[in-house]
Amino acid sequence: MMACSVIFFMWGALTSLNDILIPHLKALFTLNYSQAMLVQFVFFGAYFLMALPAGRLVERLGFKRGMVAGLAVAGIGALLFSPAAEWQSYPLFLFAFFVLATGITVLQVAANPYVALLGPARTGSSRLTLAQTLNSFGTAVAPWVGGLLILSGVMLSADQVAALPALQQAAYRAQQAHAVQMPYLVLTAVLFLLAVFVALFRLPPLAEASEQAGGLRHTLGDALRVPHVKYGVIAIFCYVGAEVAIGSFLINYLAQPDIGGMTEQQASRYVSFYWTGAMIGRFLGTFLLAWLNPRRLLAVFAAIAGVLVLVSMTSQGHVAMYSIVAVGLFNSIMFPTIFALGIERLGPLTDKASSLLIMAIVGGALIPWLQGVLADHLGVHHAFVLPVLCYAFILFYGLHGSKIRDAIQR
Repeated sequence: MMACSVIFFMWGALTSLNDILIPHLKALFTLNYSQAMLVQFVFFGAYFLMALPAGRLVERLGFKRGMVAGLAVAGIGALLFSPAAEWQSYPLFLFAFFVLATGITVLQVAANPYVALLGPARTGSSRLTLAQTLNSFGTAVAPWVGGLLILSGVMLSADQVAALPALQQAAYRAQQAHAVQMPYLVLTAVLFLLAVFVALFRLPPLAEASEQAGGLRHTLGDALRVPHVKYGVIAIFCYVGAEVAIGSFLINYLAQPDIGGMTEQQASRYVSFYWTGAMIGRFLGTFLLAWLNPRRLLAVFAAIAGVLVLVSMTSQGHVAMYSIVAVGLFNSIMFPTIFALGIERLGPLTDKASSLLIMAIVGGALIPWLQGVLADHLGVHHAFVLPVLCYAFILFYGLHGSKIRDAIQR
């Protein structure tokens, strides 16, 4: 369980570091917002493209060796950040993000069911909740540390860089690129060492059949035709998209003079607060969900999150700052609640629905990129209308879309 807990922490940290690298790469390569959001497009797109291959890999290797493979692939992805920085190649950075996310996808497929099965069935949910809380801890700590290491220098605007003499431009870009190398070399070493540790560690053997015989008679299309699954896939898409989009834009948003007027490094602390809110909310949500209707609680949290984004969009200064950061607290229960409602009472279709819900994480690729397009045309402030629409759909899912309408054919 300890090894799995460290794995959950690591992939949370690796995922939230994207929020630090996006403004850094945007300044380094003088990108517009839609180009900068290709980081999340590539990273979360890997979930969609690699979820099914990862499932087949884990089915062949088993849980333990699947986790080792995921850590090794993630380590290779982290290692690729060094040549990408050395050669100052944005396409190579994007490829490194894809490889890193592929490793994390394999980890998700292997570690989630392993933790759930590691012990009595009645306590499986609590073990997975604990592991996911450590994932949230990773997302809270990494932006703070990453901000200190990566955003410690002075970030110049595109106009300021263009005004520098050619030699100073080259020196500035080299300095900013090298700021990425050391943190990701350390992460590379940690990931490979963790892979060796898991390979040598005596994990309890489990029955590793990923599908029951009944599940083999069904397809992904069969699951998608069930209304609460179909709407659940859209809700996961919207949730991950909104959460990632807000985190991705937070540093650039808070750095604006009419919002926070702070440096990128100072703003990185608020990214940490954003993810810390999700961690705290997950702790509280564990108790709230024990005695409140999950559909109604999901609807309430979605409504509050949407209102907070609207408040930020229509205000400035501290009100705009704190309202957008507070959204993290109400994001907390959404993924596990939507996921649980999406697979409720599905019988032999459960495995197929789970695969669809994992693939819907691709919302983290598309929504931030679309928000980047809006930001380029409307400005960052007004581009947050997209997360508002996402939370509106999640509100619909909690109130209506998650209702079970049809009996599942066994």
